[in-house]
Amino acid sequence: MPQTQTRLSDFLPYRMAITSNAVSGLIAGEYRSEFGLKIPEWRIMAVLGDAGALTQRDLVRATLMDKVAVNRACKVLEERSLLQRSPNELDGRSHHLELTTAGRDLHGKIWPQAVEMYDKIFAAITPREQEKLRVILEKLLKAARTIEGDCK
Repeated sequence: MPQTQTRLSDFLPYRMAITSNAVSGLIAGEYRSEFGLKIPEWRIMAVLGDAGALTQRDLVRATLMDKVAVNRACKVLEERSLLQRSPNELDGRSHHLELTTAGRDLHGKIWPQAVEMYDKIFAAITPREQEKLRVILEKLLKAARTIEGDCK
């Protein structure tokens, strides 16, 4: 039987959110000051740097950011010549978005810094705990996406 939560500080979704914000904030501080990127812009760059060209809809799903935030971040990246659009041959209503050469170069500079900060933060838990956390987070994300699908 699930435990009844009486305090916000005991509510796991809240704890996950503030922990995520704290970790993102630390990593973001590095690339915001040095490279002038905000969290949504870096998330788009990180996903495109990992996955290659995607549509805006794909980016919404991959980042779990709302359409407006993805659109705004993409426009900023495009204005800075870090991202480019190309026609989607399969769907004339959408475009593929991908990092430009300058975008890939910048991603290559930021990624090692992000990993370094990750290593510092996650040194607080053992590699085994990190793997357990990875598995738990994947299960929770899958459950949330399943419930989301049921609600549509």
